[in-house]
Amino acid sequence: MTRRWFAIAAVTLPGLILAAVGLTHPDRLTPETAQWWTTMHIVLLPLFPLLAVAIWVLLRRDRSPLGWAGRLAALAYAVFYGALDALSGIAAGTVVLASGGGGDEVAALIGTGGSFGRIGEFAFLAAVVCVLGSSWRAGLRSVSFWLAAVAVLGSAYVFTIRHIYAPFGVAAMLGLAAGFLALELLRQRQEREADGD
Repeated sequence: MTRRWFAIAAVTLPGLILAAVGLTHPDRLTPETAQWWTTMHIVLLPLFPLLAVAIWVLLRRDRSPLGWAGRLAALAYAVFYGALDALSGIAAGTVVLASGGGGDEVAALIGTGGSFGRIGEFAFLAAVVCVLGSSWRAGLRSVSFWLAAVAVLGSAYVFTIRHIYAPFGVAAMLGLAAGFLALELLRQRQEREADGD
């Protein structure tokens, strides 16, 4: 029973926490927003990889090539999206704090971070597709599965274009939390039925 609750928390909390932080994400990096921009991205540094943990939890029973592809894609997301957070978030914010303004250095940091971030975003999208494929292969084909699939796939796509910026990025994080929760609950119900519980 404890494992089941741990799995539920592991797939749901990352999206909920990132949505909450996303509500405070400044639209732009300016001298006025630089302090929170920098602090927020320091806070986000260990939080963004928790989405990869959610993927790994959802794939924990899948030892097929599809399951391993999903795990590798989630790992790529964590690495490359972490680079976005470090460069476009922490480093760019620090430069603005130190210099009192923007400039070519900040633009270069944000641009380089954005390039890494794109790789991470599409790796995350690929990992989500692998989770859905794994769930399908495991026999999850109910209406609830399809609703979760639409929520998760749509949210992962929005994440690739809106980061966690409110309102769309926040909605994407909430959609991931809800969709991942639904997939986990469907999988747990399937396992209980298979065990005769």
